[in-house]
Amino acid sequence: MLDLTPLRGRALAIIERAIARRVMIATAESCTGGLVAALLTSVPGSSAVVDRGFVTYSNDAKIEMLAVDPRLLARVGAVSREVASAMAMGALARSRADVTVAITGIAGPGGGSPEKPVGLVHFAAARRGDTPLTQEVRFGDLGRDEVRLAAVETALDLIDRLTTA
Repeated sequence: MLDLTPLRGRALAIIERAIARRVMIATAESCTGGLVAALLTSVPGSSAVVDRGFVTYSNDAKIEMLAVDPRLLARVGAVSREVASAMAMGALARSRADVTVAITGIAGPGGGSPEKPVGLVHFAAARRGDTPLTQEVRFGDLGRDEVRLAAVETALDLIDRLTTA
């Protein structure tokens, strides 16, 4: 199991700021399997601002829970900027959150290809009424746990950006 303890201070700061600004948060996670939601909800009082977390590991879950278009998945694949953006927007549409973050990637050790190598992770963060921010990170083949931990850190960065703006 991953040790998220070093990131708890960042999660605390995000939760405190979200409480102060009355900003609700939701997550839509694939390769991180709910780690961002788990970290945020480890903070006492987080129930005031964490609305929900969607763990959409399979394509069917992305379609059913977040209304990601199956044709988009077929065209660009689950690990893509477009799908991350659709996940973030789906989380907004299916929650009471003001801010969402979505993560989809290849943590490894298998599953990569020359076009989409192990360590490739796509992120999107959305705020109601705004165009989603997207980010692609190629962490490299660091190991499954390390890719997932690095993805959680990047997701926190994106949540931070949208809760401070």
